Order: sequence, then C-alpha cells, then structure tokens
Amino acid sequence: MIRIESYIGTTEISHGYFAALVGRAASDCFGVSGMSCTTPVQGIKAKLSMNDMPDQGVRVRSVGGKLVIDLHIIVTYGVNIAAIVKSIINKVRYTVEEATGFAVSKVNVFVDGMKTE
Repeated sequence: MIRIESYIGTTEISHGYFAALVGRAASDCFGVSGMSCTTPVQGIKAKLSMNDMPDQGVRVRSVGGKLVIDLHIIVTYGVNIAAIVKSIINKVRYTVEEATGFAVSKVNVFVDGMKTE
C-alpha cells in the first residue's frame, strides 16, 4: 500500500494499481522494447505467465509524502537513450500526478538491456 498523509487525512492506494499505471505509461513510450524483471518474484511470475505483467520492472515507494518510482526497461537498439529516458520521466510523472494527485519526487530509469527488432 502507498500511503500519503495530508492535512485532509490519509489516502491509501494499492501498490498494484500504481505499478500497473506506471508500467503502462513507460511501455507506451517510443523506443521502449519492454520492461525488465527487478525481483526474483517478478521473474518467477514472468516465467509462469504467458502475458506481459503491467507491474514488471516497476518499484513505487513513498518517501516524505512524495513518490519515488524506479523503472527497469529494455530499449530498442539504435535509439537515443537520453531522449527515451527524458520522455519516460516526463510521461510517468504527468500520468501519476494526473491520475492520483500525488506528487512525484523522483523517477529513476535504469536501462537493463537492448533488443533488436
């Protein structure tokens, strides 16, 4: 659960919702070939499931009332990685703030591999 406290009260949203929201936003960006598994649990789920999991490669946590998002991606060979990362950061921050109203402190993007298509 992601828990944010404000002067109005406490808001809780499930980690699965955030991970799916962020995963879809990042996967839709140009040049992103896929998401990489970050934990052994995600690796096992990916092997057992035939479909892509929306929370694969995503970690969301709350620090000081703001969200910190870690993304592990695989990019398409031959594209400008700096441009892709900048696009992902902007799109994920905008999507999360629009959908939830929570402030995003930081979006960390880790490029774990390249794929030729």
